[in-house]
Amino acid sequence: MAFRFLFSPFRVGPVTLANRVVFSAHLTNYAEDGLPSAQHAAYYAARAAGGVGLIITEEHSTHPSDWPYEKLIHGFNPAVVEGYRRITAAVHAHRVPIFAQLNHNGGQASSLYSRLPVLAPSPVPDPLFREVPKAVDDRDIAEIIAGYALVARHCAEGGFDGVELQCSHSSIVRGFLSPATNKRTDRYGGSLANRSRILLDIVSAVRDAVGPDRALGVRLCGDELIEGGITLDEAVEVARLVEATGQVDYINTSIGVATSTLFMIEASMAVPPGYALFIANAMRQAVKLPVVGVGRIKDPVQAERALAEGHCDLVGVVRGQIADPEFMAKARSGHVSDIRTCLSCNQECVGRMGLNHTLGCIENPRAGNESVPLPTPRLRGRRVLVVGGGPGGLQAASTAAQRGHHVTLFERSPVTGGQAALAATVPSRAEFLDLPRNLLAECKRHGVDVRTGVEATAEALKAEQPDAVVLATGARPKLPYWAGGLSTVVDVRDVLEGRAAPSGDVLIVDELGFHQATSVAELLADRGCRVRISTPGMVVGQDLGVTLDMEMFLLRAHHKGITLTTDEVVMGAVEGVEVQLLKHTTGEMVTERFDWVVCAVHQEPEDGLWKELKGAPFEVHRVGDCLTPRRAHAAVIEGHRVGVSL
Repeated sequence: MAFRFLFSPFRVGPVTLANRVVFSAHLTNYAEDGLPSAQHAAYYAARAAGGVGLIITEEHSTHPSDWPYEKLIHGFNPAVVEGYRRITAAVHAHRVPIFAQLNHNGGQASSLYSRLPVLAPSPVPDPLFREVPKAVDDRDIAEIIAGYALVARHCAEGGFDGVELQCSHSSIVRGFLSPATNKRTDRYGGSLANRSRILLDIVSAVRDAVGPDRALGVRLCGDELIEGGITLDEAVEVARLVEATGQVDYINTSIGVATSTLFMIEASMAVPPGYALFIANAMRQAVKLPVVGVGRIKDPVQAERALAEGHCDLVGVVRGQIADPEFMAKARSGHVSDIRTCLSCNQECVGRMGLNHTLGCIENPRAGNESVPLPTPRLRGRRVLVVGGGPGGLQAASTAAQRGHHVTLFERSPVTGGQAALAATVPSRAEFLDLPRNLLAECKRHGVDVRTGVEATAEALKAEQPDAVVLATGARPKLPYWAGGLSTVVDVRDVLEGRAAPSGDVLIVDELGFHQATSVAELLADRGCRVRISTPGMVVGQDLGVTLDMEMFLLRAHHKGITLTTDEVVMGAVEGVEVQLLKHTTGEMVTERFDWVVCAVHQEPEDGLWKELKGAPFEVHRVGDCLTPRRAHAAVIEGHRVGVSL
């Protein structure tokens, strides 16, 4: 077999897995009124159908005080059992085992939803939630332990094959294990043995609750990456203590803290694949229990290598299987190049949930909608012309072809990809090219006739006499009013497309708050420019925080000498270039001199063809930026939506 380790069966306690890949626990925001939903069942079933070896669901809260975000599954509520049975039945239909993760978030939470005090080992406020928790007493601890056992029983009644204790990045147990948050002087504080006491008590209670026929795992943080926190040496010792109980069947791993170093838990493409495997490696050398390794493993080759090199016994692949539920099926059948590889852009998965929306995927428009069946095509075999080979056009073409239509795609450039391909040319963003690459491969697999270097005119489209035309013609740069036609005031796309080559002192105006300004700033700094980014907002590239790109960008910006200034508005510019800046906080107007100004500002639709085709004797649809300029996920979703509707 091409993957000797990946597809070898493996036993985890009483449970046998068909292969070594785990769809590890991660938040989805699919819960409804604290209960599992039909979407949960459909979501997990889709990955089971795709051939994953083991599924571990998102966390199930073990106590009423633990309600850190709105759409959390309240595992302590007996009403969850019916939903559990729907989930497990849907997954078991594909002969895949499924575990449930149990958790109490402790001090990494808010009383906003529960109206109860947040509980933690010590009254140390979390840096994200900024709420002083109540230090638990012996009665609280007994109640927390009993809560884990209660939820474990609910999971057993609901048909789960095992449970996993979340003791890693966001957990009251991690709070006890960490010297940074456990300041106690009683039998639950001080020495590592004392700080581990609650974990071992929970292990005992949960094992009693689930019995010997279900698996029990523990997920541990190998390094919190914060001052005074858990380090790898202590984490390895905790793994040894867990193994010594004789009641645990496997160890799962993690890195970072969800509210301080989250950018290392769900790392973006700026962090190398496999970056956290050193934790699994260290634990595997210390214990005989199976160990799960994680850390941005995005394709089967990387997963196989992690196993072959002995870093771990099982490999967690989450975002890779969100992007492509058939990740394992394609690997098993020898179609690795057909896998829709994850970008690690974090826009629709981590980013959406950070804004209290349901989990989605920039590449997979079905992610988050698995429970909604697609309608039957109105009529198969229609002739569909797609104009534009960016993400929106490629997705529309692929979806239409998969639904039985004859599709031709026209792209006026020599290659497809549009602005997504352009975005991948800047530092630390190369993997964004996977988006158009994956979509183009899908188009070709499903028989789309892709014609590059072809300008599709209204007359030519009408002459083809199609049944439907989909316009995905994108957007064009639009300089701000104050640019005044100056040759040294340009758009970021002018730089990336080679129409402008700024040098010397460069001001980048960030009105979009995302990668456009920050990426071009890095590119120009690498070319030797002295770069300053200015924004009218309070943070340069503010949405990088949502996708967990901010911390790494700030490190790189500091290293490259990029200056960041906030809360100022460009009011005018004259040849030279002298730029007038209004300082919001002081009301002061200043004039500064630069050699170039590069604008990351809003674009305008390329909708000329749309206007020319009004009244045409066939359906005409618009998707993506030519409808109105937004980010890539909107183009993909709209392309899919139109492809389905044809």
